[in-house]
Formats: sequence, C-alpha cells, structure tokens
Amino acid sequence: MAANLEDVPSLDLMHELLRRMKCSSKPDKRLILIGPPGSGKGTQSPLIKDEYCLCHLATGDMLRAAVAAKTPLGIKAKEAMDKKGFILDGFPRTVTQAQKLDEMLAKQGANVDKVLNFAIDDAILEERITGRWIHPASGRTYHTKFAPPKAPGIDDVTGEPLIQRRDDTAEVLKSRLEAFHRQTEPVIDYYSKKGLVANLPAEKPPKEVTVEVQKALS
Repeated sequence: MAANLEDVPSLDLMHELLRRMKCSSKPDKRLILIGPPGSGKGTQSPLIKDEYCLCHLATGDMLRAAVAAKTPLGIKAKEAMDKKGFILDGFPRTVTQAQKLDEMLAKQGANVDKVLNFAIDDAILEERITGRWIHPASGRTYHTKFAPPKAPGIDDVTGEPLIQRRDDTAEVLKSRLEAFHRQTEPVIDYYSKKGLVANLPAEKPPKEVTVEVQKALS
C-alpha cells in the first residue's frame, strides 16, 4: 500500500525534492572503495554518498538484504547497480569478482568510474587501531596516543576500567591485514591497468582525505 502523500510533512517533501533536483544535476558515478580495516573508508563513504547522491553498498548490507529476501547476493547486487550511481565498499574482493562486475556493467552500457584506494602503511594502521580503548557502558572511546584517558586504562568519568575490542588487538589486525593484502592487492593492480585507481593518503586527517577524494572525483 502506497503511503498517503498528505501524511508526509511538507518540509520533508521539500527536502527530498531539493535533494533530487541537486542529484539530477550530478553526473552518475560508479565508485569502488578499497582499503584495509581502519583506513577511514567508513568515514569518507557517507560524505561521498551525500555529495554525489550515490547508493552506498557495503558487502555486509547486501548480504543481509539477500538473506532477508531469500535471494542470491548477485540479484540484490544487480538491483542496487540498476539504480544510477553507486559506491561499492568491500567488494569486489577478488579479480574474478572485478571481472564479473565489469561484465555486468558492460551489459548496461556502464563501467566503473573510479577506484579509491585508501593507501596506508600497516605500521600506521597498527598504531591507529591497537591504541583504541573503550568504556563499554558509555561507549566513550580513547586512544593511547591521540586521545588518552587522564589515567592509563581508566575511564575519565566513572573511573571504571577500559577494554579493548577483540577486533582492535594486534593479533586480529595482523590476520585481517594479511587477508586484505593477499586478496585485494591484485584487485588494485587489475584496476590500475585500466587507469582507474586514485591512491589516497589515508594516513592524513579525515578532512584532508576528504579534499583528496574530491580532487580524485572532480
């Protein structure tokens, strides 16, 4: 059953209308974001999505949608691709997937426009991620180097101990990075040969990375 338009506040309608008008003037972009865990993809993707009016597809979201609709991932992915532009995050992970994606887009007379490679040294990532500590009850986060608590290992407000998330430990990070390099470096090479890769200095502060993203996409 369609929602009754009279039930939607007029301000919301205006915002949506303005958003669509703004979006219709933006060229379609089909982007792929590649980068290891902690490289800042998650910070930049919503900004790119809003700036270019794209549909953001994280592999996890697509998997969940496919499971919920009891349809294969490929069908869900195709539905999403049929919408104008998109950002793919965490996919393709292998060269075979990249080739399949190219074939699928070619059938629609489309192609990948840019691959944003969030390039960052493993050692910097390790410092960035393994320094993170959280206060579980409140969600307050600290970083041993960049935003340390007043007393090591203790929450500033409650005085309770801080914990490290399992994913933020050096051992887990090491295995995730190894998997990333093994699987994904060949994908970067594949798109580099097509001249589509923009290497971003992902170790810089987020605002500077945003500027580099805009340069790469302009």
